[in-house]
Amino acid sequence: MATALDVVDSEVRELIRRRGLDPFTDPGPVRVLVRDVVADYSERSLTSALPPIGDADSVVRDVLDRVAGFGPLQRYLDDPEVEEIWINEPGRVFVARHGRSELTTTILSAGELADLVERMLRTSGRRIDMSTPFVDAMMPDGSRLHVVIPDITRRHMAVNIRKFVLSAHSLDELVALGTLTAQAARFLEAAVASGLNILVSGGTQAGKTTLLNCLCSAIPARERVITAEEVFELRIPLPDVVSMQTRQPNLEGAGEIPLRRLVKEALRMRPSRIVVGEVRQEECLDLTQLA
Repeated sequence: MATALDVVDSEVRELIRRRGLDPFTDPGPVRVLVRDVVADYSERSLTSALPPIGDADSVVRDVLDRVAGFGPLQRYLDDPEVEEIWINEPGRVFVARHGRSELTTTILSAGELADLVERMLRTSGRRIDMSTPFVDAMMPDGSRLHVVIPDITRRHMAVNIRKFVLSAHSLDELVALGTLTAQAARFLEAAVASGLNILVSGGTQAGKTTLLNCLCSAIPARERVITAEEVFELRIPLPDVVSMQTRQPNLEGAGEIPLRRLVKEALRMRPSRIVVGEVRQEECLDLTQLA
């Protein structure tokens, strides 16, 4: 027998289809719609055989997670303590809090997981299939999504979501957080101002992107900055900034724009500074020549 949540979910989806709403681009109207449907269902359930709705606010939240969010994963995306989410198989969903991993009680089916990945990729313009078994993409909230599918993986697709949590926006804020000493911040600030080449390296979740954003905040405002990234992550608070990201090949295998190409194009755009993220491949050679 269908639950109250299932009935409300079905009615909301039908109304969204009829009204031509997009839950991702029209979240406000969808939120109002869900509350109206839940209120109407509550009234009807009092005089019919419909299953009782229980906590109306909880149903509203669950339906919104289903139709306008990412289902069972949305609670972790909304949790400020969760830094990363990864799925080894549909029944094994992990999260990291304060650098420690834990296995959650969330269990998905293979179909649910595939549907969630498709929804996560919808706004990125990127795809994953047998010809492109890896994908890097940015989710609407700025989180970074990485997916690998079989037969690269043994049986199930592997999903990793790294939440973008920018805890500092300047070197002074890093000092306030205790990440840097005041002397180190002043040295880095002087290095940026004088135009020295700076390499930021470290392990996963070490804070490389946060540090790079803070370093970029020390660039003089009069300078023109060109950024090249696999996926947009940098947020540079300057007036003259052009941001570029890589592009996957199309279904015919053409149209790919690798990071090395972006570095070459950046040189033609009158840059005062070039900022390159995620240096892993042949673009290292071009950066060595620039240095």
